[in-house]
Amino acid sequence: MLARFDITPEQIDRVVAVFYAAVRRHEILGPVFAAHVTDWSEHEAKIARFWKRAILYQPGYDGNPMRAHLMAGDVMASHFPHWLALFDETLRRTLKPEQAERWSALAHRIGRGLRMGIEDARPDMAAGPPILR
Repeated sequence: MLARFDITPEQIDRVVAVFYAAVRRHEILGPVFAAHVTDWSEHEAKIARFWKRAILYQPGYDGNPMRAHLMAGDVMASHFPHWLALFDETLRRTLKPEQAERWSALAHRIGRGLRMGIEDARPDMAAGPPILR
């Protein structure tokens, strides 16, 4: 089966590594991930397998992203715009424009699905604290 777009497994590994280095420094996402990820190498390898399956159709990933995000318990729908903005920045910094654009579109589709799943499963945590104006 042909890949969704032209990218190598090594480029996927690089994007994942650069992205999670940025996540660890991020003021909102960093603490959420730090509460759940104990082995960053293992986590990055698993997420790289996820993207290699999603983009290159390679076997090796057998997880359930929706379940993982729901089981974390503290992942909120409001985290996804931060995640996507940081991911887009990483893509732009590490890939050619067409690769970054194609991967970004896929990430946004996946992110929308995860965000909606969080909102449906935990409406009380979906949007964060109410804005009283």
